[in-house]
Amino acid sequence: MITAIKNNNYLVFGVLLAGSISACTSQYDKKEEVRITAKEENVIPDVEKIIYASQDYPLSLPGELTPYEEVELHAKINGFLEKIYVQRGDLVQKGQLLAELVAPEVDQQYLSDQSVQAEKGSDYLFAKQAYERLTEASKTEGAVAQIELDRAYSYMMSAKSAFESSQAGTEQSSQLKKYLKITAPFEGIITQRNLSLGALVGPGYKASIFTIAQADKLRLTVAIPEKHVAAISEDLKASFMVSSLPGKNFEAYLSRSSGILSQQNRSITLEFDVENSKGVLRGGEYAQVRLNLHRNDSSFWVSPRSIVNAQSGTFIMTLREDLIKRVPIKEGIRLDSLVEIFGNVQLGDLVLTNPSEEIKEGKINKLK
Repeated sequence: MITAIKNNNYLVFGVLLAGSISACTSQYDKKEEVRITAKEENVIPDVEKIIYASQDYPLSLPGELTPYEEVELHAKINGFLEKIYVQRGDLVQKGQLLAELVAPEVDQQYLSDQSVQAEKGSDYLFAKQAYERLTEASKTEGAVAQIELDRAYSYMMSAKSAFESSQAGTEQSSQLKKYLKITAPFEGIITQRNLSLGALVGPGYKASIFTIAQADKLRLTVAIPEKHVAAISEDLKASFMVSSLPGKNFEAYLSRSSGILSQQNRSITLEFDVENSKGVLRGGEYAQVRLNLHRNDSSFWVSPRSIVNAQSGTFIMTLREDLIKRVPIKEGIRLDSLVEIFGNVQLGDLVLTNPSEEIKEGKINKLK
């Protein structure tokens, strides 16, 4: 009886011992599993060098072709349209007569000024002759008193001033008569004819008589965003296409720049003079412009996949001396395979090729 009890005790003890050993083994396996997992987290991530270079890159932007010169023609003085010599679409030469006005009051003023000029001219001529005769007579001692000579000189100068003033008045009215003729300020094409014969025109009327545009030379204007301004060179060449002539390329060289960023769109406007003597292009067209830009100063570039855009901001992750660091950046120019970055990076830094917010900063342990 006693022997059975002892055997049972041994059995219980054996079961307890086996359970204890099994538990210890299980705990050991879990610790080993955690240790192995920790080692896997310490594997060195994929990295590549940050590029530091001055890049050439293409830039495509919309542009606009406009006439080199374009102006609305208004009448300088009030009058009625008496004759019109051109129509919409007519090619005109510089100085060509386009229309004539009639203004009777201008003609009357001109005739009146001419009459006054003739009168004042006659008075001046008489005063001058009188002074010259007295001067000649004064050579005989005592023949002419000095005060008479002075009075004659004063009268002559007064008459001269009146004559010159009348000349100015005549020239003014003559100039007003010239304003009755509307002429072309430059060689171009009539793009608008807005009024008909008999219309009253003048400074107080908003409607222009004609609109004329230069057709043999055009301006190509392109707005360059702020981040590309540093890559503009003086000999910049633009190649462009227009929708009316698909597949045909045109070229032009930089002629002028606004030089100052626009406050409205934060860009600089470039102008390219385009020769159009054959009339192939039309002013007013939109163009797709391609520019080949070059950064004068070197900058840092990375692959787009190396950049993380998170709620906390835009950053890359660098590796230097086994230390992973998160570096906030600002993006510059974006190319097909590279992105320009600005931030606290240095030559020789390595950048993680597939970073994420889950990767923590700090020291990594190299596995042997």
